[in-house]
Amino acid sequence: MFTGIITDIGTVIGYDHRLGTDAIFTIASQYEVNTLTLGASIAHQGVCLTLIELNPGPTGSVWRVQVSQETLDVTCAHDWRLATKLNLERALKVGDELGGHMVSGHVDGIGEVVQVRQENDSHRVLIRIDEAIAKFIAPKGSIAIDGVSLTINEVDDAIFGVNIIPHTWAVTTLGRLKAGTRVNVEADQVARYVERILSRKN
Repeated sequence: MFTGIITDIGTVIGYDHRLGTDAIFTIASQYEVNTLTLGASIAHQGVCLTLIELNPGPTGSVWRVQVSQETLDVTCAHDWRLATKLNLERALKVGDELGGHMVSGHVDGIGEVVQVRQENDSHRVLIRIDEAIAKFIAPKGSIAIDGVSLTINEVDDAIFGVNIIPHTWAVTTLGRLKAGTRVNVEADQVARYVERILSRKN
């Protein structure tokens, strides 16, 4: 489990995806290698991935993760290449502060940014999502975009808006957003369970 509070931005420094195999990504991070363990779960742009190799790096640590074809098909991991920047968050520990909301690292689908505009010091971002995810979206609810916990401001059918404050814009990869950018979307788990209960009752 995660909280949607990003603690580092990693960089893809290696990529291997041969025909008929899963993709292997090598990630460089500022996390100290002695604070990580082989097999640990880390959210990469909101996608929960397991460390299959771990080594010291020039400024922290370097690890490798294996991404299945299924994950490549349903997340923006398909778009990652050398030098791609990734929001990183280590798994929540018992006793840690829950600063965002409960995030599983299991992406529901891919959204597309339709508009980015500045509002005072912040940025308002409109994102279009698939109808299958739209049923989980509600004003003032929580959502994870590329692993970042955000509050939904408004909803218009399959398009919703979020407000990104300057700090979040600067310390996450959300500062790269522009019209046409694809993003990983994970709906709030509470909304998902409520919808499931109500659909079964109906």
